Amino acid sequence: MKYMLVLRATDQAIEASKNVDFDEILTAMGKYNESLIKAGVLLAGEGLSEPEEGFVVDFDSDPPLVSDGPYGETKELFSGFWIIQTASKEEAAEWAKRCPLGPGSKLEVRRVTEMEEFDQSNEYVQKEAGWREQLGTERPVAGRP
Repeated sequence: MKYMLVLRATDQAIEASKNVDFDEILTAMGKYNESLIKAGVLLAGEGLSEPEEGFVVDFDSDPPLVSDGPYGETKELFSGFWIIQTASKEEAAEWAKRCPLGPGSKLEVRRVTEMEEFDQSNEYVQKEAGWREQLGTERPVAGRP
């Protein structure tokens, strides 16, 4: 099973991180990532830029409205993610608990849907299988639920 670990910050976590040397943070995250790699569970992971560099596309209007960041409250934003593959939900939870995060940080864990869960007769489910083969990967193509 694949799971996405979504790193969420809070105002408390942001304040606490100001008191920690950034090199210390990089080292702790590097060690965590290395342990995921050595265990063979890490499929992907990235950190994200500050919300000021992002934007939101709001589909409440036609055409959709694009608004520059920052946007939302801190607790609504996420800072990075990992995608891991584990044998169970419990194993995913164990890996999530090992993440070197401090007070105020939250890690949302969501199961990634597998292609086999969708109607295999759907034209685009069939096309996606071909796209994955072309890309040489099993990862979902961008934009797919």
